[in-house]
Amino acid sequence: MQSSDKELVQFVVEALVQHGIQKVVLSPGSRNAPFAIAFDAHPQIETRVVHDERAAAFIALGWAEQSQTPVAICCTSGSACLNYYPAIAEAYYRNIPILALTADRPAKWINQGDGQTIVQREVFKNHTHSYLGFDEDSFVLNTSNKNAIQQFLAYLSRSWKGPIHLNIGLNEPLYGLAAFKQFSFEPQTNKVEPTILPDFSVLSGKKIMVLVGQMEPNHPFERLLSEFASWSNVVVLVENTSNLQNELFNHCIDRSLNSIDPNDSAFQPEVLLSFGGAIVSKRIKAYLRQISLYIHWRIGFDFPEMNTFGTLSAQLSQDPVEFMRALLQTSLNLQTTNFKGKWKAIDYKAKDRLTQFTSSAQHLHDFDVFQALQATLEGPLNLHLANSSVVRYAQLFDPIPSVTYFSNRGTSGIDGSVSTAVGAALASPSEQHLLICGDTSFIYDSNALWTSPFPKNLKIMIIQNHGGGIFQIIPGPAQSPLREQYFEATHPHHPGKIAEGFGFEVHYLSEKSKLENAVATFLADNNGPQILEISTEQSLNAQVLKDFFNFVKN
Repeated sequence: MQSSDKELVQFVVEALVQHGIQKVVLSPGSRNAPFAIAFDAHPQIETRVVHDERAAAFIALGWAEQSQTPVAICCTSGSACLNYYPAIAEAYYRNIPILALTADRPAKWINQGDGQTIVQREVFKNHTHSYLGFDEDSFVLNTSNKNAIQQFLAYLSRSWKGPIHLNIGLNEPLYGLAAFKQFSFEPQTNKVEPTILPDFSVLSGKKIMVLVGQMEPNHPFERLLSEFASWSNVVVLVENTSNLQNELFNHCIDRSLNSIDPNDSAFQPEVLLSFGGAIVSKRIKAYLRQISLYIHWRIGFDFPEMNTFGTLSAQLSQDPVEFMRALLQTSLNLQTTNFKGKWKAIDYKAKDRLTQFTSSAQHLHDFDVFQALQATLEGPLNLHLANSSVVRYAQLFDPIPSVTYFSNRGTSGIDGSVSTAVGAALASPSEQHLLICGDTSFIYDSNALWTSPFPKNLKIMIIQNHGGGIFQIIPGPAQSPLREQYFEATHPHHPGKIAEGFGFEVHYLSEKSKLENAVATFLADNNGPQILEISTEQSLNAQVLKDFFNFVKN
C-alpha cells in the first residue's frame, strides 16, 4: 500500500507514531487529503471519520480520556479548525493530550483572497501547550526539523499534559501516491525534576481538610487517602467526579454544607490539601473563600498559578500518590480533635434523611429521575454526566460502587457532552457507557449522532426538562423578569425526534408511576432502544430541590 507522495506529510505521520499517537479522528476535506491518505496507509494508525469538526474534537477528547493515550484530530484548512476550539479548551483545562493537526494553504497565500484560508498559525495559542508549523514550500528534512518535531511532540507525555497544535501548509496537487519512506528519530529522554517535599511537621495538631476535584480512578491514591482519613483531625471531601469511594469520605459536599453554619469555627479547617481538577460545588468554593487558612497546599503538576480559594500557600508539583505516601511516613499528631467526626455526623444524618425524602408532586420532576437512577444503576459502568443541572443533581447522591464518573468540567460547557461520551465508548467497546444529559446539551451536540458506526455500548438518557431550569435555582436570574426570554433555553418539542432522524429507536416516558420500571428496563435491555427521553415538569424542579435541602437539614 502506498502513502501520500508528500515527504513532509510522511515525515509528520511517522513522527506522530513514534510518539505514541495511534488514533486519529479525521474530518473530510481537500487540503488535509494527503494526511488522510497517509494515516489510512499506516499499519499502526486507527482512524475514525467524523464530519462535524466540533463533534470530531470532542470524540477525540473522550477517546483520549478513556484510552489514556494521546489522540490526533485532523481537518482541512479555513474555518474548519475553529470548530475544534471548544474541545481544545476543555482538553487544556482537563490535562488531556490532544494533537490538533490542521492542514493549511502555504504561507504565501494567507490573507491573499484564496478560498478556505484564514490565519491558522497559533490560532489556539491561549489554550495549547505548544505550537509548531511547517510549510511545504520551505520544508527541508534535516536535523533541525527532526529535533523541532521531537521537542514539540514531547509535550504529549509531560507530567502536565494537554493539547498541542501542528499546522502544515500544503501545495496542490494533494492526492498523489508514493512508496513509504524511512525516517529515523533520535530517542528522547524526559528530564525528571527532583521531588522536594514540604515540611510536614507544620500539619501536626491542625484541623485538616482534604478536597479532591475531578480525577481519573486512582486506586493507589484512594487507598493512601483512606488511611490518612482514619485520623480524627482529617476530613476528606470528594465528589462523584473525583472517582474516590470510601466510607470515611464525605461524598456529597453540598449535602454536608447544607447543615453547617459557615461561621461555626468547629467545622472550619486550618489546613487545606487540594488535589485533582475542577470542583462542581459552588458552595464549597464560597465556604473556603471566607475562611482564613493557616496553610493551603495544592498538589499536582498542572496550572501552578491556580488559586481557586484565594488562600494558596504553595503549589507542590508532585504526584498525589508520592505525596500521600511521604505524608503517611511522617510522625504527626493528628488525633487532637474530633474534626472528622463532626463532618461525618452531618453526612450520616443527611444520608439517612435522603432515603426518607419524597415529593408530593404528582408530575414527574428531575429529582425523581436521579432517585430512580440511584436505585437502579449498577456497575461496572462508565457514567457520563452532561453539565448544568445534570452534574449537580448527581452530586446529591453517594457514588455507586463500580461506576466511574465522567463530565466535561474543564470549562463546564454544555457543548460536546454527547460527542465525548461517543469517543469514550469507541475507545472501550467491551465496557458499558451511559450518558445522562438535558435537552439543551443533547440538541447542541446532536451531530455526534452522525458518527458511523455508532457505538452499541453507549446508551443515552435525555432529560427533557425544557432547558433544565438551572436559572430558577441560581439566585439572581431566578427572580429576573427576563429569565424565560433571555437566560433559559426552552424546547417545547421532543429532542429525541432528532435522534430518530439519524435512524435511532427512541423510547419516550412522561409518567411518574412508570419511571423506575422504565429506567430499569432501558438499562438492562442491550438489544432495545439506545435512547430514552424522560419528560419532566420544569416548573416543579426548583421547589422540589428546595424542599429536599430543607428536609435533609432538619
